[in-house]
Amino acid sequence: MGEALSREEKLRLLRALEEDLEFRYAIMGLIGISEEIKSLREGQNKLWEAQNKLWEEVKNLREDTRKLWEEIRSLREEQKKLWEEQNKIWEEIKSLRDNQTKIWEEIKNLREDTRKLWEEVRSLREGQNKLWEAQNKLWEEVKNLRENQENILRDLHALRVSFERFTLSVEDEAKDVVRHRLKSYLNLDVHLDRLWIDEREINIYGVSGDVCVIGEATVRLGIKLIEELEGKIEYLRRVRPNLLRPKIIKVIYADYAVPSALEAARERGIWVLKWSGDLTPISAL
Repeated sequence: MGEALSREEKLRLLRALEEDLEFRYAIMGLIGISEEIKSLREGQNKLWEAQNKLWEEVKNLREDTRKLWEEIRSLREEQKKLWEEQNKIWEEIKSLRDNQTKIWEEIKNLREDTRKLWEEVRSLREGQNKLWEAQNKLWEEVKNLRENQENILRDLHALRVSFERFTLSVEDEAKDVVRHRLKSYLNLDVHLDRLWIDEREINIYGVSGDVCVIGEATVRLGIKLIEELEGKIEYLRRVRPNLLRPKIIKVIYADYAVPSALEAARERGIWVLKWSGDLTPISAL
């Protein structure tokens, strides 16, 4: 081995490796990497077709070695162990400034690590293929989900239509029974119909003279419906008082009523009835 390089010569050598692309390629050719660089260039076009971002980073790798490590880090975020090994390599390269023998030893290590890097690139390619296969399966699942969703929507539509028909039948029955009872109890003949006020629906509504009949029809009566009826009446008092009369008969027609709801109805003077009879007494407020 010849005379040892001076500190200035070593610095110039390292600076030339960092800044002079042709000189760096010449050094890499001496250590046997030129064939790998040639292979990298030949394979670059094919890799661009599969992974545009990856090939942009590989292209930057050929232009600037430092950028290679930064781009690979963004691509391989989860492979922390690989970067820890590469950082060690760079620390070793820095120590070459103090010893020429270590420089050549570290270049040899760099060559080995480059081989490992290509193994990782191949692994990335294989992983991407698997990802595409998984994505295709996912789209098949999405397609199946959409078909199932369409079936569910059709079933819901059919159920909604059936429920609306059933509800309308309950309302019609309620209006007939309530009108008949009013005629029998009070000799009051009043036409009953549905009323809409600002998107609020009242199932049973009718007026005759100074009497107003207002109420709801339901299959199952709970306390919540009683509170809703009271709220609708209060809303009418505020926004449409002309629809009310001095005497108000509050009524709820229900096939079944829970005991707590019947107790609340009695306390609030609400007439609850069904086709077979009254559940609470009729009263006019």
